[in-house]
Amino acid sequence: MNRPNARAFHPVLWAWRPQPVRDAWLAAALFAWVAVAVRLADPTRPGRFPRCPFHVLTGLDCPGCGSLRALHQLTRADVVAAADYNLLLVLALPAIALAWLRVVTGRTTRRVRPAWRGPRVILAGIALWTVARNLPVLGGVLGA
Repeated sequence: MNRPNARAFHPVLWAWRPQPVRDAWLAAALFAWVAVAVRLADPTRPGRFPRCPFHVLTGLDCPGCGSLRALHQLTRADVVAAADYNLLLVLALPAIALAWLRVVTGRTTRRVRPAWRGPRVILAGIALWTVARNLPVLGGVLGA
């Protein structure tokens, strides 16, 4: 008796394979959609977007607080106002764009390199950013 192909019964399991270029374009399309939505619905007006649950519970700014307002200002080409809302987003976007370009153009290298400590460094940077923006010493300069 012939056994039917397992793929015929599980199309989702074999259809979605990581493909870096396709995934990069999907991420860019999602980011563009969010940017257009934020541009059209001003996040500085109350009631447009939900409030940050971390800020509501603790009264402190999380690493992402002010990101929607910063993205709104970036869509209006006001980098200074965007940096005032969330400096981390303004500084991270060029690095993210560069990584996206490397993936899309195929300029990623396959050579053997030492272990990449990027995720640890990124998480440590986000933790430091969260602490720094909530310090009263700076007078709320880094706050959202």
